[in-house]
Amino acid sequence: MHFTELINAIKERRNALQVTQETLAELSGVGLRTLKQFESGKGNPTLKTLQKIADVLGMEVNLKLKTVTRNK
Repeated sequence: MHFTELINAIKERRNALQVTQETLAELSGVGLRTLKQFESGKGNPTLKTLQKIADVLGMEVNLKLKTVTRNK
C-alpha cells in the first residue's frame, strides 16, 4: 500500500465511524496537529503513531518489506 492509499484508508475509516480528528487525536494519544498533518499528506508518522491511530479505528497495520537486488 502506498502512503497516499494509507492516508485515504485511515480518513475513510475515521469518516465511516463518524469520528472527528479531535476525538481520534484524544483517543489515540496522537497530537491533533500531527494527525492533521498526516491526513493532509504533509506529515511523516512513525509506525508507533500509525499503530495508535489504527488501534482506535479498529484497523490493522501490516508491514511488507521488499528485497531489492542491485546490479553490480
